[in-house]
Amino acid sequence: MTSSEHWDYPEPFILRFTVEPQHIDVLQHVNNTVYVDWCQKAGWQHSQALGLGIEHYRELDTAMAIRRADYDYISAAYLGDELELGTWLTGCDHRLQLERSFQLRHRNRGTTLLRGRWQLVCIGLSSGKARRMPPIFCRLYGDAVIETSTVSVERARD
Repeated sequence: MTSSEHWDYPEPFILRFTVEPQHIDVLQHVNNTVYVDWCQKAGWQHSQALGLGIEHYRELDTAMAIRRADYDYISAAYLGDELELGTWLTGCDHRLQLERSFQLRHRNRGTTLLRGRWQLVCIGLSSGKARRMPPIFCRLYGDAVIETSTVSVERARD
């Protein structure tokens, strides 16, 4: 199975993980907080790949902060499993809000283990209050938003 098959949306930004002992909880599977941490890493790395890192946020005194996070835990991962986490920007109002989606898959089986979605809001770093997105955010994030009107057949089956 190639890494481009069975994604919810086309052309994901992908991080790969191998489940290690520190990821395992008392139920002998990957702890849910690990999935959340991996989503955080994927979101930051995707943002950096688009050209916006923490240094840009600090320079502009502006950031995208998670306002709401939803995770659907579909199936468990176990020690030694090889996983891939895809992320996309799936919405941007070019003012205050941005949406990011996630899909975690088992690399060998191709099955989806998790889907997630963040609603982000633009804030001033120094104030913590909502602030209009600067033009560079609108351009780099807005231009990266993918078309989500056609959901894959695999997602419809889940």
